[in-house]
Amino acid sequence: MFIRSERLFLRPGWPEDRDELYGAIADPGVVLNLSRVPWPYTREDAGQFLDLPEAHAHPRFLITLPGRDGTRVIGSVGLNEAEHGPQLGYWIARAHWGQGFASEAAQAVLGLARTLGHRRIVARHFIDNPASGRVLRKIGFRPTGRSLELYSAGRGETGTALEYAVDLAGLGGGDDTVELMPCRQAA
Repeated sequence: MFIRSERLFLRPGWPEDRDELYGAIADPGVVLNLSRVPWPYTREDAGQFLDLPEAHAHPRFLITLPGRDGTRVIGSVGLNEAEHGPQLGYWIARAHWGQGFASEAAQAVLGLARTLGHRRIVARHFIDNPASGRVLRKIGFRPTGRSLELYSAGRGETGTALEYAVDLAGLGGGDDTVELMPCRQAA
């Protein structure tokens, strides 16, 4: 499946995206804010991420920015299966921080999550990454009041994370700036 938002094109990752994905994420400022991504991050790690099987109810997308020279990978966003229901995860390459791309991409995925029948989505961020909390609040998430020790593969240790949740039924109607397109699987 593909999603077109106002400025972004969200799409599945393909093996030929390995080097561009690696170039976007291989930055400790990005990786150390994530829980599952190892540091140092390698091209092989990027290939393994792109090879992960897709789950219909928990889609994953590369965030791409269309331009005159084609599209560039600037991040990733998706839903993961978690203990308390679907969990939103995302990251944006450092060169694209502060431009609203994380909010736009995450909002598009929430629209898809509602279409897929999800009612509640959770998300977490490490307490030393307050920018991620601002993104979550901007798109309708609210703190659950729960903090937890979360392991970070990049940090090689646990860190305190804050949990947020959003009730998708409470977000209102669809977003006219988001267009869903079916994805044809390559043979």
